[in-house]
Amino acid sequence: MKFTSFILFIFIFLCSSCDREIEPKDLYGRWNYIAVENFNPPDSLTRNELIEQAPAIVFSTGNKLVIEWGGKQLSHGTYKMDGKMIRYTESLEGGKKREFPFLIKELGEDELVFETMEQNYTRVKAKKR
Repeated sequence: MKFTSFILFIFIFLCSSCDREIEPKDLYGRWNYIAVENFNPPDSLTRNELIEQAPAIVFSTGNKLVIEWGGKQLSHGTYKMDGKMIRYTESLEGGKKREFPFLIKELGEDELVFETMEQNYTRVKAKKR
């Protein structure tokens, strides 16, 4: 009986620690950046710079994504989810497109942490508004 209980405990523990699939609807809304860290070379934006520039990432229905900086639209396009990856397709002038991924490190009801997937990557921490 003890062995069966132990196996059941291990199974429940392993299942509860599994990552759930992130759906686009989990991201819908405006996420205001509260921290931006660059790792190579090391650098980060100050609190005052973040307040002044008011950067945000906005996810909406139809898998649309907008990145805002300094009160203006910096980038726009579409995205699709691939596990914990946001596969972003940026729409550029002249009908051109550019693709790049973001890795979601943490996602809560009102907090999102994601990283760019480059050698000199950036980590962004954002709060849902």
